[in-house]
Amino acid sequence: MGRVVHFEIHVDDMERAKKFYGDIFGWTFQDWSDYAGMPYCGAVTGDDNELGINGALMQRQSAPPELNQAMNGYACTMSVEDYDLTESKILESGGKVALPKYALPGMAWQGYYTDTEGNIFGIHQPDKNAK
Repeated sequence: MGRVVHFEIHVDDMERAKKFYGDIFGWTFQDWSDYAGMPYCGAVTGDDNELGINGALMQRQSAPPELNQAMNGYACTMSVEDYDLTESKILESGGKVALPKYALPGMAWQGYYTDTEGNIFGIHQPDKNAK
């Protein structure tokens, strides 16, 4: 089938990344380092009854992405209830705007950010009135 069932976010500082994603999105973490043989924390992103997947933070094994380089991987996008409030939390927590908020007309508000580890991610607030 090929359905996405897990994601990994490569990080330089595990505790900083856990705080960033925990504070902004409410994720919780489980230490799976013994299984992985390296610093590796499973990320629980929501209730099992909600649509979505869980993933992990893993210790980066090479140099971090350079600012403004082309995307080399997949961007994860998180659904949020309040775009502007979530953006404020991202910026207060050390994230930066990568692509400002824009409308997907008749569908949602979308934007992209850089986390504390240099990774790009998106946020998406459904809104049929977006324009």
